[in-house]
Amino acid sequence: MLMIRFQRIGRKNDPAFRIVVTEKTAGPKAGNYVDLVGTYNPKTKAFTADADRIKSWIEKGAQVSPSLMNLLITKGLVEGKKVNVLPKKAPIKKEGEEVVAEAPAAEVAAAEEAPAEEAPVAEAAEEPAAAPAA
Repeated sequence: MLMIRFQRIGRKNDPAFRIVVTEKTAGPKAGNYVDLVGTYNPKTKAFTADADRIKSWIEKGAQVSPSLMNLLITKGLVEGKKVNVLPKKAPIKKEGEEVVAEAPAAEVAAAEEAPAEEAPVAEAAEEPAAAPAA
C-alpha cells in the first residue's frame, strides 16, 4: 500500500521535509520513494507541492499521513477536517491515589440522596431487635 508522507532531510536541528509517495512499510528515512510531490520547510514556512499529482495519487488509493493531511488542508489543497495527531494526555497520578473520573452533578446529587433514604430503613430494622432484648 502506498502512503504520501513527509521524508525528513536537512541537518540536525534544521529540519526540512520532502513530500513523497512511498510504500507504507518502507522506513521514512529510506532514500527510495515512488514519487516526489513536494517539499516543506517548517522554519521558513516554505511549501511547494504539486496538487494535481497529490490528488491523482489519492484517487489511486494512496493514503495520506495525518500530519501531511493537516498541512494540505491548511494550505487549501485538500478539503476535509483536521485530525488530532498528538497523543492524549494522561492524568498525573500521585502516590497512593487512584484516578477517579468526575461524575456529572446530577449523578452526584442522586448518590448523596440515596444513602439518606437507606439510613432510616436500617435504623428501623435495628429497633425491633433491640426492643425484645430490653
